[in-house]
Amino acid sequence: MIAIIFGLATAVLWATTLLGSARSSRLIGAWSTLAWVMLVGLALAVPLIVFGGGTVQLDGRDIFHLTVAGIANSGGLLLVYTALRRGKIGVVGPIVSTEGAIGATLAVIGGDPVSAVAIGLLVVITIGVVMAASEPTPDPLPETPIPDAGSRLPIPSAAVTAAIAIGGAVLFGINLYVTSRIARDLPIAWAILPARLAGVIGVSIPLILTGRLRLARAAVPFVILVGCAEVAGVATFSIGARESAAVASVIASQFAGIAAIAAFLLFGEWLGRLQVAGVIVIAIGVGALAAAQAQA
Repeated sequence: MIAIIFGLATAVLWATTLLGSARSSRLIGAWSTLAWVMLVGLALAVPLIVFGGGTVQLDGRDIFHLTVAGIANSGGLLLVYTALRRGKIGVVGPIVSTEGAIGATLAVIGGDPVSAVAIGLLVVITIGVVMAASEPTPDPLPETPIPDAGSRLPIPSAAVTAAIAIGGAVLFGINLYVTSRIARDLPIAWAILPARLAGVIGVSIPLILTGRLRLARAAVPFVILVGCAEVAGVATFSIGARESAAVASVIASQFAGIAAIAAFLLFGEWLGRLQVAGVIVIAIGVGALAAAQAQA
């Protein structure tokens, strides 16, 4: 039950990050969004490590897991922010939500048992991804930058945006699997630190040193919101994963449906019929997989 409750809490938090990062990335770009989100997150993570990290002795396996988690999470965020700058939340979100299925697949490769039902549902989810990416975006997004008064940037196809989102989903799936291992062996605070530290070292500091870090007044509340929600989401996922990594991963992936509905209500984002069908297929597949895992 803990995995379900905290998985749902993670879904709400990750839906918040998806919506906030979509707005921010269209205002200041994917790289600057990631840089600021990581700076905010590190400001929260350091006190958590100092006061809640406990006294731990890291062995080689712990260091490996922390390193992989840091690289996978920060790299996945960069790809997702890039996809959100190009495409619609209602398409990017469901594709990224397949991270739960990817994490489950990695668990199988790592030796965890899986049923034939789960394998079939993974195939269904994959079909949904293809459907969601099959139609081009009909109109440029309002935040798409315009180089001059008389021309617009080429409208990116949904297929290209989907490919970027799939890359993010793969990295997130790796991160989910590794984070679940960290949460079992170390205090929760240690699961929060890796991505924040890797992002600041690999993205924030280089952008600051080269004078390329951007920030618009309108983007400030969004990067703060996303930075806080990212940290909270990792914490709630880690708590749920301690009981069942598979259940927590897949239920947390329901953030896509929450974000798609919110994007329609808040931003008026419309999807093509086949894209809507793809989103529905993904939601059904992810939900069914969660139910199957819960009963396993």
